[in-house]
Amino acid sequence: MHEAPNYTRVVFDTSERVEYKIFVLTNPHRVVIDLNNTSAELGFDPSVVAVGRERLKGLRAAQRGAGYRVVLDTYAKLTPKGFTLEPVAPYGHRLVVDLYSVTPRPVTPPSVPDEDGQRDVIVAIDAGHGGEDPGASGVGRTQEKKLVLNIARKLAYRLNRARGYKAVLVRTGDYYVAHRKRTRIARDQRADLFVSLHADAFESPEVSGASVYALSDRRASSETARWLADKENRSDLIGGVGEVSLDDKDDLVARVLVDISMDANLAASIEVGESVLNRLAGVAKMHKSRVEQAGFVVLTSPDMSSILVEMGFISNPNEARRLNQSSYQEQLASALFDGIRDYMGRSAPPGTLISWQRNQRKVNYTIARGDTLSGIANRYGTSSRRIREANNISGDNIRIGQVIVIPAG
Repeated sequence: MHEAPNYTRVVFDTSERVEYKIFVLTNPHRVVIDLNNTSAELGFDPSVVAVGRERLKGLRAAQRGAGYRVVLDTYAKLTPKGFTLEPVAPYGHRLVVDLYSVTPRPVTPPSVPDEDGQRDVIVAIDAGHGGEDPGASGVGRTQEKKLVLNIARKLAYRLNRARGYKAVLVRTGDYYVAHRKRTRIARDQRADLFVSLHADAFESPEVSGASVYALSDRRASSETARWLADKENRSDLIGGVGEVSLDDKDDLVARVLVDISMDANLAASIEVGESVLNRLAGVAKMHKSRVEQAGFVVLTSPDMSSILVEMGFISNPNEARRLNQSSYQEQLASALFDGIRDYMGRSAPPGTLISWQRNQRKVNYTIARGDTLSGIANRYGTSSRRIREANNISGDNIRIGQVIVIPAG
């Protein structure tokens, strides 16, 4: 049993595919689940999983002829939804019953620009796996889902304490969120950056090190077609906090818009990934020395830059021991935060406080061999003319070692 913000998930492991019936009773409130041609294994006691649950008072179960009945006593009316899952290693057959609250919890509205156009940079932090999906399992019963949630919370704490940043946790507890829904949660909050946290495992205990991933070019191309085919996506906003809808666009224009957005965010994802990788390299051994690209589903929204970080291999005894240490988790969270801040310091979206602060700063720059005014201007998002005016330079003549002022972008 796993608690999510708006529902409770109950999972039954069965030896074969089960036929079932679910119905709701009131006075008092309860959900009844009848499993046909089913009996409980010896020693099976389902009542213990209902202790201390938010929506459940308790759980009762008994054999009823050839069937088995489970009664969930609830505090209020719940709406059940059941489905079966075929075996997928390491699991066998499963029956999943989700119990939804009739009145959902209020959702925190996304950050919006204030009158001065100085909104927060919103970072969605996705702790991988969760609930009945523990992810990788490592040395000393280390579970990926618990490890990455701890680091996600520590990263969120740092972001929320920093002026100009707001963290959104995609998963706040031990429950599973589907891959597409993870990006949907981030998009609903108008996230500028999506960071998915994971921990790796391999059959060889010698393999170790952290890695940073962005979406592959091939997957980005296939996602364009999926977005265009999805009616919900067509009517949604493209471009993060922008106001671009595909609803009134013909197929050619829509494809161009999504392609542009996907390409731009892919380039930005690689850039923020490099910033995070550089900071992680200061505290962790890196499995890969550069940002890799792969077809992860959670990285496929064209609205926002997205990276996936493998914090290390929990199948490696030394790395698993470090990853379980709170002090090392703090170091990893700090490195992630510093990498995000490095990137946003250069490329925060317009309309954010971080972008506004960057544009108020002047930079002193020392001319190096090979520098040109146009090259320096491109690097700092300004123009050659503005650099000339700020430094009383006529023409394009500059010399190595000369210190010039770069005006705000």
